[in-house]
Amino acid sequence: MRITTWNVNSLRSALRKRFTDHLAELSPDVLLLQEIRARPDQLPPGWADPPGWSCLWHPAEKAGYAGVATWSREPMELLSHGVDGPDPEGRVLRSRVGELELINVYLPSGTRGGPVQDAKEAWMDRFLPWASALAAASHPVILCGDLNIAHTPNDIHNPSGNKRTSGFLPQEREWFTSFLASGWTDLLRTYVGEVKGPWSWWSNRGRARELDRGWRIDYILANAVAAPRLQRAWIHREGGMDTSDHAPLTVELA
Repeated sequence: MRITTWNVNSLRSALRKRFTDHLAELSPDVLLLQEIRARPDQLPPGWADPPGWSCLWHPAEKAGYAGVATWSREPMELLSHGVDGPDPEGRVLRSRVGELELINVYLPSGTRGGPVQDAKEAWMDRFLPWASALAAASHPVILCGDLNIAHTPNDIHNPSGNKRTSGFLPQEREWFTSFLASGWTDLLRTYVGEVKGPWSWWSNRGRARELDRGWRIDYILANAVAAPRLQRAWIHREGGMDTSDHAPLTVELA
């Protein structure tokens, strides 16, 4: 099974910028999208229910903001929205394809600092025990999405210059360590090893894309049942160059 996660930074915009070309090249069995920024009825004709896909949508209540969607080539069952309660920002979508449970996550950004960062960390505090319980499941579980945290210095081009930047703050990185310790395996890092990169997001500033100065903040994580099924993992950098500021991340599972 091939699983792709991708923050498309507005699906309507992505559809105008080679989204379909990259999707055909990647050819996933399951596609998890974040930051769709639209309701299905706001998409171009045919994209609310694209042929060949079973689709679940969880847009934010606020227009043009956040939201996630999960598409599958096989029939899919909706399990829940959110983390034990209302989810007006469209941050979490749980589904099942066969025996595999999928969790699609768009973790809040704290880029403006102050109360926004406080809200991000409060969300993380609620999310951790909920996700930890799912990691312990006796069936395979995959958690995918934009987690807005670069975990280690290998996950960011310039760690020393970003020690006080949201997404690489010490408390965020400590949280991510605890998150993985609760039972999740980082599949891309497992596959490529402890090397610098590869990146999944690039700032629009300072020629970051051109110079490939990025962050790795998009993840596919597996519980103990699913992790041994990993066959390969990669980031399709081209998708982040012309479609979104994030590149799609793909894994193949036996």
